Amino acid sequence: MRILIAPSGFKESLSAGMVAEAIARGVRRVLPLARTETLPLVDGGEGSAAALAEALGGRLVPYRTSGPLGAPVDSHLALLPGGSAVVEMAATAGLRLVPRELRDPGLTTTYGVGELIAAALGHGVRRVLVGCGDSGTSDGGAGALTALGARLLDADGRELPAGGAALTGLDRIDVAGLDPRLAGVELLVACNPCNVLCGPRGVARVFGPQKGATPERVEELSAAMERWAAVLERDLGAAGLRTAPGSGASGGLGAGLAAVGGRLLPRFEVLLDHVDLDAKIAAADLVITAEGAIDAQTPSGKIPAEVARRAKRYGKPVLALAGTIGAGAGQVHEAGIDAYESIVPGPMPMAEAIDGGEEFLVAAAERALRMIMVGARLQRAGGSPEILGTPRPGIAGNGQAPPPPVGRPAVPPTVGEASRGIARIPVMPPLGELIRGRVA
Repeated sequence: MRILIAPSGFKESLSAGMVAEAIARGVRRVLPLARTETLPLVDGGEGSAAALAEALGGRLVPYRTSGPLGAPVDSHLALLPGGSAVVEMAATAGLRLVPRELRDPGLTTTYGVGELIAAALGHGVRRVLVGCGDSGTSDGGAGALTALGARLLDADGRELPAGGAALTGLDRIDVAGLDPRLAGVELLVACNPCNVLCGPRGVARVFGPQKGATPERVEELSAAMERWAAVLERDLGAAGLRTAPGSGASGGLGAGLAAVGGRLLPRFEVLLDHVDLDAKIAAADLVITAEGAIDAQTPSGKIPAEVARRAKRYGKPVLALAGTIGAGAGQVHEAGIDAYESIVPGPMPMAEAIDGGEEFLVAAAERALRMIMVGARLQRAGGSPEILGTPRPGIAGNGQAPPPPVGRPAVPPTVGEASRGIARIPVMPPLGELIRGRVA
């Protein structure tokens, strides 16, 4: 049996590589002779810069930047072959950098992201890829623009303090001092196209509570994002940002960078193709993926759903392991995940679950594989010679030779009017080609 293990990392706990290795250990307890392949996946969040540097022959460069609360933090960027740099926003403004007792997305800032972009420009790169994910901010990218030379002013001409809540008092944006080097590079933003800046599904409402926002703060931040979008459109000509796909990425960082010329790109098209994910799925008999939480948000651009969607092209069964199972988790079946299981063996404090995450993963993978083998034995007892090979209704290709790839997934439709190409996210070529300048 060939098993592909393609997980995401568990936020604030385990990297994608650690998750993959733990699952592989559990699998080998049941099937020691199985051919397992580990394929840690990144989505632009924690670990993305390091993963891309390793995969594409680049290197990490350490930097000291402003953290999400303003205090200095140790961060980094990746320099890749072909004159490209990767800025991982989570490395300088991630949620893990905000102590739990201090979490308030109305006060945190993306200033360090702008510092890393400026540092990348200092290396003379031609292309800067900003990975969005795992943010602890909701300032619309205002901090990043400030670090790059923009001035955010109130009605009295005073500069606004850091944080998304302050944007309710924004009167105008002065970009006269914006770093001129930005005009000479391609600024690419790898983001989740399901995340938008404003509206009922705006970033403050969907993700604000996860970052520590109270209901009152959520409403304040929602109003702040509306004001931010209006001023960006008026002063920078950035129309269509309120509901542009990806504009809400990393607390609205996508919108801020798009307003100064950044191109919002679907993150999986940029970040996953270099690992040849489809070919590895096609060669597997079973695909195992994982994420910190399986819930109603999983189908909206999370790694397990993306893995499952691609696996469905080839009729491959998909098992997902998760730290927690949340409300609406059953929706993942429609996304192509055949079964899911929590790794936590019983009720326990969050800190205990995080501390024991690696061993819990090993044990959960073992339990899941034993259940699968029970099903395989029942199948054999019923006269079928195949293991996991019986075609399942509604999933083309299962139990048959894999069909040829059907092309890249469709891009979510444009929402609203757009200008300067920021409201529609184009399908992108593989990152390996993109960074080496082989394509536009």
